[in-house]
Amino acid sequence: MAARQLWTPPKEAEPGLWNPGAPKLWSPRERSQSTSTVSSVFSASNADGRIRYPGRRFAQIVRLKSEYVDKYKEVHAAVWPEVAKQIKECNIHDYSIFHDPGTGILFASFKYVGYDYEGDMEKMRENPKVREWWKMTDGFQESMVPGGRSSESGKPLWWKPVEEVFYQA
Repeated sequence: MAARQLWTPPKEAEPGLWNPGAPKLWSPRERSQSTSTVSSVFSASNADGRIRYPGRRFAQIVRLKSEYVDKYKEVHAAVWPEVAKQIKECNIHDYSIFHDPGTGILFASFKYVGYDYEGDMEKMRENPKVREWWKMTDGFQESMVPGGRSSESGKPLWWKPVEEVFYQA
C-alpha cells in the first residue's frame, strides 16, 4: 500500500502577473533540510488532511502616475468586493501595496499559500471584475518593464518583480 501524500507542492508557474519569473518553489525535503524544526514549517493541516503549504513571498514594483495618486488611494480604500474575494480564493495572503511619493513607486508584496499556483492565477485572470479592475488601475500606472502592456496581457509583465534579499520571520 502506497503512503498517502500529505502535501502537494505547487507546480512551477510560468511568468505572469502574479509570478514574476520567480525561482523554483522549494520542496518539503529541501525546506526540512534547511531548518532545524520541521514542525514549525508544517504547522497546520487542511480539512482534507494535506499539510498546509507555508507560502512563498512575492514582491513587485510599478510607477504610479503623479496625477492619479489620490484616485489610486481612493479606489484601494474601497477595493471592489469581487476583487478582494478573488484574491483570497486564489490563495493570496498578506497582500500590501506601499507608495513612495518621492519616486512614485508602488511596492506590492504578498504571500501565495495555495497548492496550484498556475491554476489559481488562471482563475484570477478569468474573473471579469478582476480584469475590469486591472484595466482601471493600469491606467493610473506606468510599467517599469520594457514592453509591458497591461496586467491582463501577462507577458511581458506589467509589475516588475524585485528580488528578496533578506527575510526574518
